[in-house]
Amino acid sequence: MKLAFPHLLVILLAFIFVSWLATFVVPSGNFKRGEDQLSGREVVLPGSFETQEKIHLGIDEMFIAIPEGIILGSEILVLILLIGGAFYVVEKTGALQVGVEALITKFRGNTFLLLIFLSLAFSFAGATIAMQEEIIAMTPILLLLSKKLQYDIKSIVGLTLGSSLLGAAFSPINPFNGLLGQKLAQLDVAEGLLYRMVFFGIALAIWTFLMIRKGRSNVKVQEELSFEPSSIGWRNGLILLLSMGGIIVMGWGITQYDWGYNEMSALFFVIGISCGLIGKLGINGTARTYSAGFGELILPGVIVGLARSVYLVLEKGQIIDSIIYALFSPLENLPSQIAVAGLFVSQCLIHIPVPSTSGQNVLTIPLAVPLMDLLGISRQLAVLATQYASNLMDMLSPTNAGMMAIIAAVGVQYNDWIKFIFKTWLVLIGISLISLFIALIWFA
Repeated sequence: MKLAFPHLLVILLAFIFVSWLATFVVPSGNFKRGEDQLSGREVVLPGSFETQEKIHLGIDEMFIAIPEGIILGSEILVLILLIGGAFYVVEKTGALQVGVEALITKFRGNTFLLLIFLSLAFSFAGATIAMQEEIIAMTPILLLLSKKLQYDIKSIVGLTLGSSLLGAAFSPINPFNGLLGQKLAQLDVAEGLLYRMVFFGIALAIWTFLMIRKGRSNVKVQEELSFEPSSIGWRNGLILLLSMGGIIVMGWGITQYDWGYNEMSALFFVIGISCGLIGKLGINGTARTYSAGFGELILPGVIVGLARSVYLVLEKGQIIDSIIYALFSPLENLPSQIAVAGLFVSQCLIHIPVPSTSGQNVLTIPLAVPLMDLLGISRQLAVLATQYASNLMDMLSPTNAGMMAIIAAVGVQYNDWIKFIFKTWLVLIGISLISLFIALIWFA
């Protein structure tokens, strides 16, 4: 009998359990922290690692970390429910169906161009605002596009979420990773701009081509979808305008006014209610539809919280700094090429217990910079290695709440997602390593 692959909940609960076991094996320790004068952030002081008395977490503390993690992720949970509920309302008005059909008709005979546009748009969103969790609410659109275009839903996720993460990984202007890393490494934010843009273009072109090709080849049943698109009409047009305008306003608010999850949630709550009333669902009908949308998105929301629980267990056991110290220390006596490759691999591994890209920068850049100085390598390598590793690992790591929630929302098993994306992901890893090796000479 063929065993079923574990459910997403089972996978994350297993990670929580393994993290708890690790607190008994890995020595507890901490780096000292201080304020970085340039960025104003708290950073790790190189050479300050000290072991401390072992902290043993009780099994009760492991279980308590589960609700605590969900509470810590409550802002994202609310964001998923309110934005997702809003798009669910839009879908039930019929406007989404009409809009997607109109879009496909516009590009009829040139689906390839539509998918390229999709990848470009999301890569730009990733490069500028590191879009990830926001895509969770767009899953009804992704599912509809997959059906109408006869493309594997995994490919559509790859061209949206994957392109966004790629954009963040290779972006010269990602404020949550690249620019933050430049500041922490005390580098000019404009340094390496052209270099990054060249590899951004190369990586995006290869990724988009492979995702489009894989999406078509993985569709087993090819059915002809012939339809005459309905007239959009003023009601549907207004609903679509409000929905798409909300995404634009959200990006504007994030970049110009430093909006957080609560501001985004409030914006789409208003949009969702408005769209329901415009779509003639009525007050009660809109409320019932919104509530049904909540039900569809509870699992992705809980997945976010459980991913936080993994980090919480490691933090309580005070072994995160110990893991980082163990990964970085052996690199000091290696040749520069091997040390850079080792730094990249270490950053990939670190991102599993430290799923925050900005958190990983703050934690590891102050440690990687002295290592680069010791080896006579440009500090830019420390920034590039961290940026590439953390964002590309977000495509695979089960502790990345955004990715896990998105594949759950579109009904894709984690193992199926890994099988689909892994070879193409390795291509991106190869591009990253080539970029790092060339950077050794470029920034010498």
